[in-house]
Amino acid sequence: MATRKTTKKAAKSDLAIAGKHLGNASKEVGNALMNKVDAMGDALSASLSKAKKKVMTRRNDAQRELSKLVKLAELQHQKAQTGAKKAAAAAGKAVQAAEKKLEAARRKATKQLASVQASVERKGKALRRAIEKEAAALKKAMGVQGKAKAMAPIWPPKALCGARCDCC
Repeated sequence: MATRKTTKKAAKSDLAIAGKHLGNASKEVGNALMNKVDAMGDALSASLSKAKKKVMTRRNDAQRELSKLVKLAELQHQKAQTGAKKAAAAAGKAVQAAEKKLEAARRKATKQLASVQASVERKGKALRRAIEKEAAALKKAMGVQGKAKAMAPIWPPKALCGARCDCC
């Protein structure tokens, strides 16, 4: 039988073993650090995505609110324009009504003036006839007294009339 030959492995020094353990530990720390950085990157990316979503949502909300305000302002502008048009139309109607009233008052005053003038003329003619009748009666009465005095016109006496009228 043959005997086995065993070779003795060279004993590693404590320093080599410690170095190997340190290398393995540093690999583990590196892997852990890489995993941690990846996790932080993923978390940061997720939070950035959430923040972006929030910002986009707020922007959309602001745009909707602005759109609502613009529409409200447009409606108020239209209402104001409608009110202004109505006021202008009412003012125009009021002016036309005032012009009609003024024209009616002018016509009425003209008619009244013509009526008063006609009345004054009628009364003047009636008064003249009455005076002429009375003058004729006086002429008759004076005709008995003297013909020389009866020839002079009695109406209108120049002292009363003067040059203010066209009767003499």
